[in-house]
Amino acid sequence: MSILIKNVLLYGEGDPVDVLLGDGEIREIGASLDGGDAEIIDGAGQFLLPGFIDLHTHLREPGREDTETIETGSAAAALGGYTAVFAMANTSPVADTSVITDHVWRRGQEVGLVDVHPVGAVTVGLEGKQLAEMGTMAAGLASVRMFSDDGHCVYDPLIMRRALEYSNSLGVLIAQHAEEPRLTKGAVAHEGPNAARLGLAGWPRAAEESIVARDALLARDAGARVHICHASTAGTVELLKWAKSQGISITAEVTPHHLLLDDSRLETYDAVNRVNPPLRESSDVAALRQALADGVIDCVATDHAPHAEQDKCCEFAAARPGMLGLETALSIIVQTMVRPGLLDWRGVARVMSENPARIVGLDDQGRPLAVGEPANLALIDPDTEWTVRAKELASIAKNTPFEEMTLPAKVTATFLRGRITSRDGVASAARGADEVFAGGDRRVGNRGGP
Repeated sequence: MSILIKNVLLYGEGDPVDVLLGDGEIREIGASLDGGDAEIIDGAGQFLLPGFIDLHTHLREPGREDTETIETGSAAAALGGYTAVFAMANTSPVADTSVITDHVWRRGQEVGLVDVHPVGAVTVGLEGKQLAEMGTMAAGLASVRMFSDDGHCVYDPLIMRRALEYSNSLGVLIAQHAEEPRLTKGAVAHEGPNAARLGLAGWPRAAEESIVARDALLARDAGARVHICHASTAGTVELLKWAKSQGISITAEVTPHHLLLDDSRLETYDAVNRVNPPLRESSDVAALRQALADGVIDCVATDHAPHAEQDKCCEFAAARPGMLGLETALSIIVQTMVRPGLLDWRGVARVMSENPARIVGLDDQGRPLAVGEPANLALIDPDTEWTVRAKELASIAKNTPFEEMTLPAKVTATFLRGRITSRDGVASAARGADEVFAGGDRRVGNRGGP
């Protein structure tokens, strides 16, 4: 079925145009298009961007379906404007074989709300001792293109060097959780005045920066690419500048929460604010924002990390680190980057869609808004404001640090290959648009079948 989106601004620029979708692609762009029997969506001056890509998502399936599933996480992603997500390997069992990675890919396709690309583990069991079968996972049904032990650092330099060497021959990417574990044993909060005053064990910047520096050098010598997960310090920014100036093939991501929040949030001891790496100082936040604007940091990734209530409603030091992020990401980027003038809407497309697609080599995502391109799109109301309420989010878990915050901009519709996957706060891929959206409830598609 064709869809005609009327009166939208491409990248938030120029005059409103109509966009006709059909056969999974953009068929026509122009003024006052006649879509024939196409379904009409009145964009009413909203902005149309390429669908977002998240290089860092935790969907918890298999193993912790009490906190998130591929289905509920896909719904959250679609509601946030995402058309592709990369699901990290720290599941139970760990995604360190093609049996697991192919299952994750297949389940994502069954749900059909976003493309769920499994991330393979670098080492067996995330233990950092023996390389996983990267070649088998890359050659499997899922065609795994990124590997990470996220949640753990590949701390042994020899193992990391070998991983980079193999990745180069396979044409895949190693994404590093940069944390020297000997510097963070027992640490729960950023090492600084606030943690010291509150009696929380400090997490030094050097734990991250030392691994970033080391892996830049290892990537240089291996002639390989390395990607830095969730950059969080001003020192990491400086190291990235240096590495890129040396021609080293290094990229990095920053999370929305590290662009908005700082360690002043620790005052309440609320474990919803515990995250890895920890919330840093305001000076780090400012450096990260500028680095994203300047292209030193390449993209935004949510590190969407659902946790059960019992894993968060406890003392700060005992809590599991992580925060929800898929449904709030765009709004936080608008608040921290667009409204202050650090990014325009083309910049938003660059850091949330185009650059992530380039980093992992997705040919069908992050494409220009042009005739003949895949219709993976996000429709955005830039002028609305909304209040975050955990109970209204699609995720099973409710550990959002943004509870009751009023944020700008909202995704009103998402399209995956020309098919509506979310619209007006409802996500579904299982039924036609008329049936799905008539009831106004938050449905997700395809439970248990294709």
